[in-house]
Amino acid sequence: MSNRNSRTFSMIISALLIAIGIIIPMFFPKIVLEPASFTLASHVPVFIAMFISPSVTLAVALGSTVGFLFSGLPIVVVLRALTHVIFALIGAVWLKRHPQTFDSMPKLFLLGFIVSVIHAAGEMAVVIPFYFGQAMSSAYYQKGFIVAVVLLTGVGTVIHSMVDFAISVVIYKPLKRYLKK
Repeated sequence: MSNRNSRTFSMIISALLIAIGIIIPMFFPKIVLEPASFTLASHVPVFIAMFISPSVTLAVALGSTVGFLFSGLPIVVVLRALTHVIFALIGAVWLKRHPQTFDSMPKLFLLGFIVSVIHAAGEMAVVIPFYFGQAMSSAYYQKGFIVAVVLLTGVGTVIHSMVDFAISVVIYKPLKRYLKK
């Protein structure tokens, strides 16, 4: 594929994944574990982008954050979505440098776990100032810091991220030869 066609293809794939990333938080079901909520499959477009390339990843992570903004969620949730740029770019760069990772399920899911931990750390870094700034819903304070921030935001994000990572692998694997530049 020529360089121009490759850029056009990347732009189209990015636009499609961004559109999906905007639609998911607006219409997909949310799992609510007061005070946290987890939007089913919300990370799938970002993970698929991560499997394609760093540039597609950056576009999709930023673009899908707009979906959270448009869905009317609190600013803390939108900023949590913005942190997806960090873990997804780390994963995308790793996969670009080590494409053989995708050939080994244990290695791929180890990468998924590592980026999920980075993901959780980023989201906790956003939540903590809001928590101590008394800017969270009262449910956060009723549960306390350990439950609301460490367990629900931290551990909950790792679990949610790993589930979405697995969904993304299942979707991407058969499409890999068509989506990879």
